Amino acid sequence: MTIVYSTRAARRITWTLFIAQSLASAALIANTTVVPIIGAELSGRPALAGLPGTLLLLGAASTAQPAAQLMQRLGSRWSLALGFSMGLAGMLLSGGALLMQSFPIFLLGLLLIGGARGVVDQSRYAAADAHEPAQRARAISTIVFAGTIGAVVGPALVGPSGALLSGLGLPALSGPMWIGAVLFAVAGALIAALLRPDPRQITRSLAAGHPTAQADARDARPLRAVMRLPNTQRALAALVTGQVVMVLIMAVTGLHMHDHHHGLDAVATVIMAHTLGMYGLSVLTGPLADRVGRSRAIGGGALLLITGSLLAPTSLQTVWLALALFLVGLGWNLCYIAGSSLLADGLAPAERGRIQGVTELMINLASAASSLGSGILLARLSYAALGMLGALIALVPLALIGWQITVPARVAPGDA
Repeated sequence: MTIVYSTRAARRITWTLFIAQSLASAALIANTTVVPIIGAELSGRPALAGLPGTLLLLGAASTAQPAAQLMQRLGSRWSLALGFSMGLAGMLLSGGALLMQSFPIFLLGLLLIGGARGVVDQSRYAAADAHEPAQRARAISTIVFAGTIGAVVGPALVGPSGALLSGLGLPALSGPMWIGAVLFAVAGALIAALLRPDPRQITRSLAAGHPTAQADARDARPLRAVMRLPNTQRALAALVTGQVVMVLIMAVTGLHMHDHHHGLDAVATVIMAHTLGMYGLSVLTGPLADRVGRSRAIGGGALLLITGSLLAPTSLQTVWLALALFLVGLGWNLCYIAGSSLLADGLAPAERGRIQGVTELMINLASAASSLGSGILLARLSYAALGMLGALIALVPLALIGWQITVPARVAPGDA
């Protein structure tokens, strides 16, 4: 069956992915709000409060590469539907664990939820596959913007769902799990019913219509060969360093403020500003990356990461911390969207699943390591040292772009 690209189909696919991603994001953020509390209560050891969050990250890392390879073979539709089903199972298992007061079962459920995130996060690549190259960053930014919906709706679900479950004689803290199960079920059903034609079929059709890409005619290149490409190196530098710096600064800012006697309202204000930077401006940064070029957008994102990292330790005033965390979030956003778009631009359809899977694995492992290391570094050094380290790490994509510019022969055509 020949699939013909159409703007209408691309828009429909993007909005289907956006709605599903919004539902999943709300479910995940609602649960992230309560899992440290549940971890401490079920285990009876407050020191284990951070273990659930770590397992969520490790679960995402464990499924990133297999999910991408599955998308390569089965297509995005059924692979993403399977990911949402995994999230549904994880939510049900975690909710049931609270009824049984079983910490091990709760952790198993979190691994499944994290694994679901490792699959669902690749929705942005499915959106990119459904569009022509000139529109890919815009499409990816639409999916990233779904995080804004989750950031607003997710925490708002915690109280009402807890009250509802409490009224039924069930643990109030299990409310986000049961409502999360409903959201994942609806999202999976939407993907299975409406993600047609499969974005993988569209990207093959687009490649066939652009002989210069030679995407269908070219066999999948070895991983080592793809990793040597300048575009791939820039994309990886943007995605991994952006994630490391963002998590490094964000993960302990709340603790830093608490140690200096800020109230919860002030902490919430700073985290809201950070979330706005991460997701809220995606509808602008995606088109910007399409217009000015992926590499320039990555460079701008790195500069924002450096500025935010250096600004954060300079003042304990809430307004300055909020500004610094907003800049860190916006820098991550530019690196994430432009890096994802640049990676998709340089890969043939036969290569995308494997290479994107490796990339997602690296991002999630870097995120887990940064999350665990931030607390240790804060305790042993200082918040100022953490900011300096973040700024130094953010120099990596800038240095790489600068070096590649000085060697023009290495730069791939169209990598503006």
